[in-house]
Amino acid sequence: MILKIRKERPLQNEYWMLPRVPFKVKLWLRIPRISRYVPFGYEIDPEDDEWLNPIPKELELLELAKKHLKQYSLRQVSAWLTTQSGREITHDGLRKRIDVERKRKHLTSIKREYARRLQKTLQQIEALEKNYTGTYTYDDEGDDTDESCTASHSQAS
Repeated sequence: MILKIRKERPLQNEYWMLPRVPFKVKLWLRIPRISRYVPFGYEIDPEDDEWLNPIPKELELLELAKKHLKQYSLRQVSAWLTTQSGREITHDGLRKRIDVERKRKHLTSIKREYARRLQKTLQQIEALEKNYTGTYTYDDEGDDTDESCTASHSQAS
């Protein structure tokens, strides 16, 4: 039996399934306003002056500008960013913004490593307490546990 491969369009009851493309959507969150300076990519929330709303277009351009910094100078990239976004940013402002983000990212990685080490140490302490010291736990049955604890305590004395 020879199968024919159709080169025409599929029938009405057939459909094509395209493979799913891994696509990550960036979700920009609003941030609290700390100083009177409004950072590039954000605007003051009209309903609440204490919060800054993200401007997705400017933040996407800023991400692209970080990639351009590998090939171009700060002045060239800041001029490009100003023309593309319509909002002015100087080369010093761009440098400060990138430095702050780099420092925050570095501090976050250090704190995550400290948290991982602390978790490992806590697990080791729990293992030592359970296996090597004369610890005990209370049962949920109530009166029997109090008597057994005092009895074992009086035998040890």
